[in-house]
Parts: sequence; structure tokens; C-alpha cells
Amino acid sequence: MIKRIAILICIGTFATSCVSSKVHKELEGKYSRLKRDNRKLQDTYKVLQKTSDADKLALDQLNKEYEKTRAERDELRTKYDALSTNYENLKNSYDALGENSAAALNANNKRNRELLSQLEDKERTLAAERNRLEKLQRDLESRSKRVDELEGLIAAKDAKMQALKSAISKALRNFEGKGLTVEERNGKVYISMENKLLFASGSWAVGTQGRQAVKQLGSVLGENNDIAVLIEGHTDNVPYTGNGQLKGNWDLSTKRATAIVNLLLENPQIDAQNLTAAGRGEFSPVASNETSTGKAKNRRIEVILTPKLDEISKLLNDI
Repeated sequence: MIKRIAILICIGTFATSCVSSKVHKELEGKYSRLKRDNRKLQDTYKVLQKTSDADKLALDQLNKEYEKTRAERDELRTKYDALSTNYENLKNSYDALGENSAAALNANNKRNRELLSQLEDKERTLAAERNRLEKLQRDLESRSKRVDELEGLIAAKDAKMQALKSAISKALRNFEGKGLTVEERNGKVYISMENKLLFASGSWAVGTQGRQAVKQLGSVLGENNDIAVLIEGHTDNVPYTGNGQLKGNWDLSTKRATAIVNLLLENPQIDAQNLTAAGRGEFSPVASNETSTGKAKNRRIEVILTPKLDEISKLLNDI
């Protein structure tokens, strides 16, 4: 990536003296997009690196517990060996004292029985500890396997979202520069469409050009039914003053989000259970409402695509 950016910089530098201003601006635009793509890739890498570090930390903790348990087992084994030696010594003493009085013999028998009972208790403890250690080792191996599976699933989900972003960008290429942007952030894809592309002022009826953009988006979503789709309507801070069934910006933003949902559902390949419509009113701006340019950016529909994480959640719960 850095090599490509460097090449574009060199081409841009050379082109400033021999190509038109339009070509130069196009090269500068490509350079800026490459820089943004690079930053996004770095952000994604950092998120995955943090997840990997947390998993490795958990694995290290399990290894420490395993080593501690093994040390405890070795200590019990040493005690067991010492008790066995003591038992043999006492048994020899018992044989040597076989000619002693009945009272002394009974006392020795009692002591031997006590020691034998202690030895049996230690043997049971050692067996239980051995079983616990074996179970801990099996759990450690199972968790390690699930961590590997989790890393694989995360990588696959990330690759799928990158491919989905590329497919959507390609499908909506004709609308670039017309108030439509496609971004990938934190494992989600964000499609932002300004109202100038979709609606007339104060209306929630989708215009011809907007219908075309939404239908092209729907053609991609119809092929990806494992993606959750949230459609949010947003307005600027100018109060809605129209008459009729709408009572304010909340209603208007909700109506517009619902209109996009209904338009997407004209595609029979899209599962309605994957869609959610929400109205945010003027309470989630992306620019200042002090300027007309900022207000235009705030009047928008945002489509947020999120991978379904059921498999990842199950693995996390099992670890």
C-alpha cells in the first residue's frame, strides 16, 4: 500500500508539469482515497490485534494454572512417596516387635492402621488431583481450539464485510459525488445518502434517482442475507412546519427510514427480518447546523450493515 502511495505521489509530482489541472486533481483525489483506505486498514488491524492479545492473555493464564496444578501434583506425589517409605519402616518395626507384649503389639497395630488409613487417604487425594489435572489439560486444549476457531471466524467476517463494501461501492459507483458515500468502520459498512438524492424537502416519497440507488443497494443486500441492516433517518435542526400527519422531525426521519425499508422489500430476495427502521431526528448530526452545507450533510439516510455474530458469541460464551 505504501509503495502504491509513493508511486502515485511521484506520478502526481511529474504530472503537475505535463498534464492538465483536471488530471492532476484526479490524481490528488486518488491519493487521498488511498490514504483513507490505509488508515482504515490500520484501524481494523489494531482492533484484531487487541482481540488476539486478549485471547493470548487468557491462554497464558490457563497455562499458568496448568503449571501450578502440575507442581501441586508433584508435591503430593513426593509426600506420597515419603509416606510409603514411612509405612515400610513401620511395617519392619512391626515385624521386629512381634514378640513384644500384647499391649505393645496392639498399640503398634493401631498406629499402623492409622498410618495405613492416612496412606489410603493420600492415595485417593493423589488420584483425585491426577483426574483434576487431566481434566484441566483437556479444558486447556479445548479452549485453545475454540480460540483458533474464533480468530478464524473474525477474520472471515472481516473479509466478508470488506467484500460487501467493495460490492456496494461498485453497485453505487454512478452516484458518487451526488451525496452518497460508502465507508467501512469497526467491522461495519456505512452507506450515507443525503436527502438531495432521495427526497424533496419535507417529503418522504423517494424520487426517481433515489429509487434507482436504493434498488441497486438492494440487489447487493439480496445476495447477503446473513447481514443485519439498520436504516436510520436523520434531519437537520430546522423544525418541521408542514401540515398533516407529521408532528416534527422525529416523525419525518422515521417516515423516511420506513420508506427506504419498503423500497428494499420490493426485492423478494431480501429477508424482512434482517431490516430495522429508525428515526433519529436532528439528534445525531455529522456536521454543524450553522451552515447550509452542514445542514445538507445532516439531512440523510444512513444504512448500517452489521455481520450477524451468533457463531462468535457462542464461541465467546464457551471459552
